[in-house]
Amino acid sequence: MQQTSVETIQTLMTVRDYIRWAASRFAEAKLFHGHGTATALDDAAALVLHSLYLPYNLSESYFSARLTEAERHRIVDLVNRRIHTRMPSAYLTNEAIFAGLPFYVDERVLVPRSPIAELIQEQFAPWIDSDNVGRILDLCTGSACIAIACAYAFPDAWVDAVELSEGALDVAKINVVKHELEEQLTLYHSDLFDALPAQKYDLIVSNPPYVSIAEWEQLPAEFHAEPEMGFTGGESGLDLVLEILVDAADYLTEQGILVIEVGSSAETLQAQFPDVPFYWLNFENGGDGVFLLTAEQVFAFNEQFKQALG
Repeated sequence: MQQTSVETIQTLMTVRDYIRWAASRFAEAKLFHGHGTATALDDAAALVLHSLYLPYNLSESYFSARLTEAERHRIVDLVNRRIHTRMPSAYLTNEAIFAGLPFYVDERVLVPRSPIAELIQEQFAPWIDSDNVGRILDLCTGSACIAIACAYAFPDAWVDAVELSEGALDVAKINVVKHELEEQLTLYHSDLFDALPAQKYDLIVSNPPYVSIAEWEQLPAEFHAEPEMGFTGGESGLDLVLEILVDAADYLTEQGILVIEVGSSAETLQAQFPDVPFYWLNFENGGDGVFLLTAEQVFAFNEQFKQALG
């Protein structure tokens, strides 16, 4: 029989106790974990440590520390909210970690979790020379996590970030200010390239909506707490991806690269363009469905992309 909140607070005392208890509760409730945490234990640790205003990399030597009654109440309340609302933990804490950096998030944006973070931390090596990157474009920026991480990785580059959702753009502004990047990073309210000035970029990167409507309808409840606009890319999932493939030819420098995450729609995209040499990237930290094309390849297959877009 499940303990009441009062019984839990009376019997559990330490940081370790509450992480273990929360993980058990999450497993029992069959929650989905995939919004920055991979397991019930990771999710539990994130919530408990956030409740205690402690860092995620806290030394285990502190896990035996006893908690005050107020701290225990705060943890129990947050764990119960996670279970009853099925909202991703990042929305409950208003924080997500991406590429090792903290970001403010709420229900106006998707929770940052793209494997592109690994590419950014490696400065997209070996596909571009970081010394030659002067301007970067992030399409469908959401919380601006990719754009901001790029600004850190390429401190001498100008970064432009585009977002159509006004709510998401407001969150992006919060994060740009949070990281003090107002002079390096420019936000645009735009439908992809529409509102951008005529400009060439050495790197165009995007994690656009790429989920088919049918697939989105079958996703766990945690995904439905996120904005649908950030997920669905039409019946095939590729509507926005095709637009980017077509228009990127006008915005890439001759030595530039295009990197796009298409996730579960990777097989659909490759089948639609069997002759296009999409380079599907591998990630040490997990994740897939991200391709890279050189500017030369984008130019070479531009007519095919235009025909597919119609």
